[in-house]
Amino acid sequence: MKQLSIYFKFWLKAAVTAVLAVTLFASGTLALDSEGLKRLMETNECVGCDLQGADLVRANLKGANLEGANLKKAILIKVDLRGANLTGANLAGANLWTAYLWKGNLDGANLTGANLFNADIRSVRMKNVILCNTTMPDGSIIYRDC
Repeated sequence: MKQLSIYFKFWLKAAVTAVLAVTLFASGTLALDSEGLKRLMETNECVGCDLQGADLVRANLKGANLEGANLKKAILIKVDLRGANLTGANLAGANLWTAYLWKGNLDGANLTGANLFNADIRSVRMKNVILCNTTMPDGSIIYRDC
């Protein structure tokens, strides 16, 4: 019985690893602009960068300039984006769960399919934002621009 348990754990780990690898490859995460990510972390600026699928969990991006950046499917959980410029950014499918966006600028951003559940969006500029299947901070889903 112990032998069976060892084999089961091995195959379970292998299956999980395979699923994660396929998911990352299919989502474009492997094509991440590592130079852009490095520049963002060093200078707090990455205008027009391709950060699709980037894992920025708990990153301190307070006041960052991400104008026109591609953050499609980025993981921005608990990220500090207070006062950040995300004008025209592509945040489609991004996970901004519990993100701090207070006094940020999202004018013209694409939030299609984004998750803003429990995010702080007080005093955020949101003129001409695309909201389609977007989960708002209170859990409601907006389909306005679908």
